[in-house]
Amino acid sequence: MPQFPTITHVALTVSDLERSVPWYTTLFKAEPVLDEDTGPFRHVVWAVGSTLVGLHQFPDGRADGFDERRVGLDHLAFACADRGELEEWEQRLGELGIANGGIVDAGYGSGLSFRDPDNIALELFAPPS
Repeated sequence: MPQFPTITHVALTVSDLERSVPWYTTLFKAEPVLDEDTGPFRHVVWAVGSTLVGLHQFPDGRADGFDERRVGLDHLAFACADRGELEEWEQRLGELGIANGGIVDAGYGSGLSFRDPDNIALELFAPPS
């Protein structure tokens, strides 16, 4: 049996690409690699390491908002090499004016939680030292 493959891409549905694209462009410090209207939806995609992160907006999208307590996505986490890198990200989020929960340490690692313009839960995570 082959090893289960790694994650190649993640797609998040947002309410307003005009608001979310600049926010993610600033966060990722990168321009999107794709901006395409497929008909059923428009999507904008960034290459983040070896993973593609896409934002989708549907013309008939629902406006009930993100809630991690609903079945589906809880949060999306991005890897940091160590706690020092996580501390740098905490400072960068502050410089960008992005509210966050501060670094929380646990036995399995350290996390820094924040939210995008649609309240989607995001996290920067470092393994334990």
